[in-house]
Amino acid sequence: MDARIVEFAEVLRQNGVRVSTSEVQDALRATAEVGLEDRNLFRAVLRTTLVKRELDVDTFLRAFDFYFSGAARSFEALDESLAKQLEDEGYLEGDLLKMVVYQMNLLAPEMSPLAQAILAGDRARLAQIFRQASLQLDLGQLESPLQTGFFTRRLLAGAGMERARSDLKSMEDELHARGLSAEGIEIVSRHVAAAMRKIEDAARAEVRRQSEARIRRRTDSVLEKPLHLLTQAEVDQMEAAVRTLAEKLKSRLIRKQRSHRRGSLNVRRTLRRNMPWDGIPMVPQFRRRRPERPELVVLCDVSDSVRNASRMMLLFMHTLQSLFVRVRSFVFVSDIGEVTHFFKDLDVSEAIDAATAGRTVSMSANSNYGRALADFTRDHLGSITRRTTVMIIGDGRNNYNASNAWALKDLRRKAKRLLWICPEERGNWGIGDSEMLTYEKHCHQAVVVTSVSDLSRIADQLVPT
Repeated sequence: MDARIVEFAEVLRQNGVRVSTSEVQDALRATAEVGLEDRNLFRAVLRTTLVKRELDVDTFLRAFDFYFSGAARSFEALDESLAKQLEDEGYLEGDLLKMVVYQMNLLAPEMSPLAQAILAGDRARLAQIFRQASLQLDLGQLESPLQTGFFTRRLLAGAGMERARSDLKSMEDELHARGLSAEGIEIVSRHVAAAMRKIEDAARAEVRRQSEARIRRRTDSVLEKPLHLLTQAEVDQMEAAVRTLAEKLKSRLIRKQRSHRRGSLNVRRTLRRNMPWDGIPMVPQFRRRRPERPELVVLCDVSDSVRNASRMMLLFMHTLQSLFVRVRSFVFVSDIGEVTHFFKDLDVSEAIDAATAGRTVSMSANSNYGRALADFTRDHLGSITRRTTVMIIGDGRNNYNASNAWALKDLRRKAKRLLWICPEERGNWGIGDSEMLTYEKHCHQAVVVTSVSDLSRIADQLVPT
């Protein structure tokens, strides 16, 4: 472990963190005292001994996440040298195998560090190379799993993937020049290609792990944590927080509705009421407004990618259902089905469990917003009136199917309000199979809700009064 800490300090220096020799010695002594059992304590000790400036904290945390996360596990699939794989499979034997191994050993010193590590199946060296490269990435910009591919490519570039690919191709050419048959070259080429795929997979997994670790550091509170990262225990906490928020909002909106019930001045009643004391002081009388409670129709994507967001919004809206004359709920993945009866017959939490458990629609299908919107419009447009608020909850990722945006246009024409709640950052709208930019054009409002805190900030906008 001492060697790892010394190496860690050197990498910090290479990335602009001022670390003295005495501070490294302090870190070694302090970590020896606290041990490795408590990861948070170990990290705090290293941060205290090695980091003096606040501006270096982010670099430290990124380096720590990679160095002390068991990152070498990402490269477990590359734990054998290329020569050993060829020998074990028996494709190359005897003098032919010896020639291939000799040439690889001869060429290796001229290759890049990454190519050498791939040839040797050196997991520790691979992890070290990717540690260095990861520190050059600004993962603070990674806000969505959709960006994983972009940052993976940057990580691979920083690790020297193109040079390694070129070196290994040159090795194949040299083996061919030395007389290795086309069949032998094909075998070596296949093993090299497999190793490169494993490297790419490992890099992708590491980017995903680092980004989620960064988000967890930034969002210690379940209220701020992105919904797709919540554990089951945190989902329970989230639901309790949403109930509390909904009840507070309901009380506030009821008071607001009461204060708005007064209509215009009723002159006849005012005169009659004030006659006994000649209108001094004058007590005005107002016409009473009939309170208008709108209808609510909720269409909710219950596919895996947005399940926590769906649970949160269903719970929120049904806790507020006394503010509406009627609430109807539909869930969809590709097909769409009504689940209103669950909320009539069951407690709201049990109803949400039933609605999102695949009892009404197939959970194994790929998301198809276009189909779900078209089917809903075909079957239920007639029930939408000028008192109806239609709320759609989902990320708008349509798997490149027809968007059928005309369905939203028809819904907006008939409804009082068409609102879209998207659990994905606005910067990702329109990327890949996202139809959110198209769908947004046909809604009265489209808002981003990625956490309970987001919901609390815009709760007033979601509920008509």
